[in-house]
Amino acid sequence: MFYLFAVARSVLAQSYEAVPAPPQQGDTLRLRAPAAAQSARMNGRTVRLFRDGSVREGLMPVPAQERPGTYKLEFLDGGGAVVNARDVVVRDAHFPRQSIRMTQETAALKADPGEAEAADAFRKTVTEIRFWTEPFTVPVPGCRTSPYGVGRVVNGKLTGNYHAGYDQRGAAGTPVRAVAAGVVRIARKWTLHGNTIGIDHGQGLLSMYLHLSRFAVAEGAEVKRGDVVGYVGTTGRSTAPHLHWSLYANGIPVNPGQWVKVAACPVKK
Repeated sequence: MFYLFAVARSVLAQSYEAVPAPPQQGDTLRLRAPAAAQSARMNGRTVRLFRDGSVREGLMPVPAQERPGTYKLEFLDGGGAVVNARDVVVRDAHFPRQSIRMTQETAALKADPGEAEAADAFRKTVTEIRFWTEPFTVPVPGCRTSPYGVGRVVNGKLTGNYHAGYDQRGAAGTPVRAVAAGVVRIARKWTLHGNTIGIDHGQGLLSMYLHLSRFAVAEGAEVKRGDVVGYVGTTGRSTAPHLHWSLYANGIPVNPGQWVKVAACPVKK
């Protein structure tokens, strides 16, 4: 029995994996490869693979706006040479459009100087230590009012933008909890994002929580899954108290629905 277990581990250590297969727009591909593979590349995007025992693992995001079709996924060694390649078929997620109404004053809000740059720098954070483990927890108990990937129509005009996370219903003051363990890198009062928390979960996985009424943690704090990091509010570009939160894999917003299950709010008739 021990011999069979050892053989199975040896075979697993030599295999190259990418799941789910096939992915759809917005998915995160979980990559697993032998230790010789140190990065992976697909459609011009390269991500690091991190050592976990005798194998390496990493996350390859499939952007919501990636064109459906077949792409080459390549595993690379330390010198950039391809050691394994396979085709990945990206499926169309058929994201719908969503209309929202907001006052002209809210719609006209602009980011503070440096706000967009700081948020973008945070999203690109890739650190060595992996804090996160599964399962993730939902940050608030409320139902989902807006899903990931929908094209936004604001006051009757198509913006060209898509919703990069989830909106969840929540009364003002509802505690907001970290979806996974990590380090708080952002705890800032911004004009466009509103009061914002950003958590680095390690190895390219991050989460952001927007429109908070107030904070429960400061930058640099280490948090565990389920720890309260702030409270629901309606700061920034927000029409009512709710939580907008996003997950990022190596700088790309990915579908939270692959990580947690949040029921859609009932449609009002």
